[in-house]
Amino acid sequence: MALDSEDRRALILALDQGGHASRAVLYDSSGCVVSEAQVPVATRRRGDVRIEHDADELVASLQQAATDASRGTRAAGGKIAAAGLATQRSTVVCWDADTSKALSPAISWQDRRGQALIDQMNGSESWIRGISGLVLSPHYGASKLRWSLDNIAAVQNARARGTLRAGPLSAFLLNRLLRERPNLVDPANAARTQLFDPAVCNWSPRLLEAFGVPAEILPRCVPTRHGFGTLAIDKTNVALLACTGDQAAAAFGFGQPVEATAYLNAGTGAFLQRLSSADAMVPPGLLRSVLCSTNSEVQYSLEGTVNGAGSAVDWLQDRVALDTARALQTLSRQPGIETPLLMNGVGGLGSPYWQPRFATEFIGTGSEMSQLQAVVESIVFLIRVNLDLMKKAGPLSRIVVTGGFARCNYFCDALAGLSGMAVERYALPEATARGVAFLAAGLPRQWHSVSLERRFTPSPHSGLHARFAKWQQAMHERDAWSP
Repeated sequence: MALDSEDRRALILALDQGGHASRAVLYDSSGCVVSEAQVPVATRRRGDVRIEHDADELVASLQQAATDASRGTRAAGGKIAAAGLATQRSTVVCWDADTSKALSPAISWQDRRGQALIDQMNGSESWIRGISGLVLSPHYGASKLRWSLDNIAAVQNARARGTLRAGPLSAFLLNRLLRERPNLVDPANAARTQLFDPAVCNWSPRLLEAFGVPAEILPRCVPTRHGFGTLAIDKTNVALLACTGDQAAAAFGFGQPVEATAYLNAGTGAFLQRLSSADAMVPPGLLRSVLCSTNSEVQYSLEGTVNGAGSAVDWLQDRVALDTARALQTLSRQPGIETPLLMNGVGGLGSPYWQPRFATEFIGTGSEMSQLQAVVESIVFLIRVNLDLMKKAGPLSRIVVTGGFARCNYFCDALAGLSGMAVERYALPEATARGVAFLAAGLPRQWHSVSLERRFTPSPHSGLHARFAKWQQAMHERDAWSP
């Protein structure tokens, strides 16, 4: 489906299930927000390894958000023509095929309980990366699914009955939200299980065998744009026509992604993407991801991951009296002020280093405000390393930044200064919902452009460059691989 000139009153519903909240946003046929709603969700943490959500709460929160958005006063005159769903990638759930009841928590993408299995697979990294496009990591779904099979009695009982279903969060939500109770998964979410072969857009028998995950419990792989089923919203039936991962959706927040642009979505983590061809060389340490697929075409990207972005600020908040959320809004360059370095392993060190047990610690001392600056700069340093690798696949001319962390001016200013590229922040702090709405609408040509809020141009930042050099040396001393 693609909206045309006769669909002026048609509305598109975007459902965005995130780590802190479930959101529902209604857009008109040109991509303007009509109504929106948000329902917070809880995160359960046991230490910094086990991180999960109540799967039933995620379902209920999306249903409530969709109902609230559809009842928005400005939505009263229009008809919801289509819907799309975006979810956290690498989060997995197990459920029962007969009852659709969740048999496990929603084990978060940040969770690392599968590390023991990953440790047993040393020597398999190369061929696993060759098929999946991903480095061997406990952050992806395969080890979490294996852990659930080995440790959750309800999962084991359902498997014995032949009623076990398991897979990405997106598949569970589709099963629970849609009238047809489908058992389907899109490529962006399937790929983050590390059981999927992007070259054929299907499960890999060799990866399934290696991780000990039976094919029959997994959902059927279908394209990003697909007739997934019917969403019931306040006595109205709506076709859900797109499903994808949150970061894949964010790349479409401005319409079709373009070459020579790096798209950075910075929230709990920071995810950097650029368009790539299926046969392009993947620089060491980066990932190949599926952005979008139809029955006839697949779009790919190169991706870099910084696990500790907003989560690193949360880490600091637990250790200081400073109101870090407020302080981020006023943070600015502080010439002559001693700023420590943060070795940022919050959530495990992501690309291109991939060290899940990297210690998080400050080098040097400073005020609480300078510690916050060090946290922000650590994120910028990690992004810079990923950008340098992405440039090996072709020139980059600008960075488009979205997500809650993009509201920090110092973050954008420092990123421009260290990368040597312009950083553009648009009047679109959250790109995921708009991106999945664009996909559900059929990539319409009349989707309006988003206004540029601020352009941060590279400027001299000698102190930052000096700290980056010291940070690189400190990473080398800690045996972090240097690209």
